[in-house]
Amino acid sequence: MDRRIFIGGAISTVVALSLGRNGSAATAPQNTGSGDFPPIQKAKTEWKELLTRQQYDVLFEEATERPWSSPLNKEKREGTYVCAACFLPLFSSDAKFDSGTGWPSFFRPIAGHTGTSRDWKLLIPRTEYHCARCGGHQGHVFNDGPKPTGQRWCNNGVALRFVPASETLPELRS
Repeated sequence: MDRRIFIGGAISTVVALSLGRNGSAATAPQNTGSGDFPPIQKAKTEWKELLTRQQYDVLFEEATERPWSSPLNKEKREGTYVCAACFLPLFSSDAKFDSGTGWPSFFRPIAGHTGTSRDWKLLIPRTEYHCARCGGHQGHVFNDGPKPTGQRWCNNGVALRFVPASETLPELRS
């Protein structure tokens, strides 16, 4: 068998298997939330009206913002990072660290406020995470973070909104 045909066939098979039956490169999201808040169901058209184009693309089309483009990379104040779509608190500033990757990074989320799914878009399995309330894509979890968890929750800055500790958190969107 010709090596090019074999390699091409193998790549096609891996891509087909990674995309699954529905053409999606991520498995169905698994809500690991605590259920302390009601899930929000909005049509994509409703989200488009509430968000900027870039926010919508990242949160609901699973795009990725350019590295080093988020002002949240330099945010050092105490506060809370909430989902830019539904305003569910996702991270506390005490879990933020500079990963050097160009995206805001955290070593743990607020318990029960994120869900995960397996992502095969790069042909290797990654753990994608999303807001447990609205399902908005936030980023990916890697096992190269600092203690105490050893995790790096690498987030798209545009998918978050920072609320300083001196301000009241916004009401959850309905």
